[in-house]
Amino acid sequence: MRLRFEGWIAGIGTGSGVRLVVGHWVRSPFGAFGDVMIERVDGERLLLAPTREVADFIAATYTFEEVRIGPVRVRVDGAAWTVTAPSLELRFATGGRGIPGRLLRAVPGPLANRPAFSALADLPARLMPGVRTRGRSGTGRREWYGARDLLPIVRARAVFEGVELGPLAPVEPPVRFGFGSVPRKPAAVRVTTTVGLDGEPPA
Repeated sequence: MRLRFEGWIAGIGTGSGVRLVVGHWVRSPFGAFGDVMIERVDGERLLLAPTREVADFIAATYTFEEVRIGPVRVRVDGAAWTVTAPSLELRFATGGRGIPGRLLRAVPGPLANRPAFSALADLPARLMPGVRTRGRSGTGRREWYGARDLLPIVRARAVFEGVELGPLAPVEPPVRFGFGSVPRKPAAVRVTTTVGLDGEPPA
């Protein structure tokens, strides 16, 4: 059985060393929702999820030391993104689309959504440290990522647990929630994520 999620993933590094990954899902088996994955400087991984159902699914696919449940809201107004979640306030802005984004937008949607295309794209994706488009999570589930757009993130301000996280910075070291990381350069990627549940054969 495969579940499909369509939306955006935004990866952000900060001057404090805390890295954040925002999921903005417009279509999914759980309806539209947002989530945030945070990795602290000491490596502790934290999930902010809107409901217990969503939290249980994500925690069964990725690895966290702590899960917090509460309202997660992602608002996109042109280039401006606003994210509010338990103990987190995040604002960031995207810049103009570069060559990678233009190339990804040229890929037909039905093709980008196919796990076979994600498998084909995995080799060039590995040119970016930590980035993978297919793999098996630590819990055994298989995943495929079909990217359809990419926008650079040009500025960001994040406050977590009442502390300013510092200026925008590369996502370094790579985050360790699953089998791969987001790009080192902060970016928002439009993506179709396909998750094969336990027992899914390799593809």
